[in-house]
Amino acid sequence: MKILAVVDLSESTANIVEKAEELANALLAKLWLLHVAEPEPDFVGYDVGPQSVRDTLSQKFHDQHRQIQEIAERMRGNGIDATALLVQGSTVETILHEASRLDVDMIVIGSHGRGAMYHLLMGSVTEGVLHAAKCPILVVPTHNRK
Repeated sequence: MKILAVVDLSESTANIVEKAEELANALLAKLWLLHVAEPEPDFVGYDVGPQSVRDTLSQKFHDQHRQIQEIAERMRGNGIDATALLVQGSTVETILHEASRLDVDMIVIGSHGRGAMYHLLMGSVTEGVLHAAKCPILVVPTHNRK
């Protein structure tokens, strides 16, 4: 079994990682942890911007890579076959591409539980993946309801 767990490195990551670990242990699955780093709008075109902006982005990606590697290393210490992936791109498309490329059997993703106005204006990564994925998806609620 192969599982792709999508993390955004926010406070919700712990909930997603916990559920992905449970599944990987129970199913003796290979687990990939994916963090999608979206490109900055200024960097989508040909203009790469000043060196200071490139340096700042480079440091940000380095920090994200270190964080996801630490999570995977901890999981490997717990006996899980885990690999960390940091991929830059459009979030939904990148998740779907990596799921297909890795031929995963399941995607584990979080739901922040934002309101209808947010979804109307911004859309939802989870909804985008739900509508287009070719494999089962486990949606982990990551928000606290009162």
